[in-house]
Amino acid sequence: MHFEHHHEPLLPLHRFIIRLAWTSVVGLGLVAVSLAVGMLGYHRLFALSWIDAFVNASMILSGMGPLATPQTTGAKLFSGVYALYSGLAVLAIAGVIFAPAIHRLLHYRHADPGDRQRGQTRSGT
Repeated sequence: MHFEHHHEPLLPLHRFIIRLAWTSVVGLGLVAVSLAVGMLGYHRLFALSWIDAFVNASMILSGMGPLATPQTTGAKLFSGVYALYSGLAVLAIAGVIFAPAIHRLLHYRHADPGDRQRGQTRSGT
C-alpha cells in the first residue's frame, strides 16, 4: 500500500475511507488466520472439540488467557508459542488497521493550510 508523501496533498475523504476499509479487511484476515492456527493447535494437541478449541484460541488471541490446561509437552510448547505469537500479532494487526488514520493525522498536522483545502477537493493520489 502506498501512502502519500508529505509534499503531496491529503488524500480525498472517500479514497481515505476506502483505504481504511481495505486495511480493516487485511487486519480481520490476519485475525482469522491466527484464530485458525490456534484452533487447529488446540484441537490436535489438546484433543479439544472445535468449539472448545475456538474458545481457547480466541481467549489467548484476545489476551484473556487459556481455559484448558496443557497436559503434554507438545501442548505446553504450543500454548507458550501461541501466547507469545498472539501478543505480537495483536500489536501488528492494530498497526495495520490504524496505520491510515495515524498517517492521515500526521499528514494533516504537517500540511500547509492551502494543501489541506486542496486535499479535500482534489482526486490526486
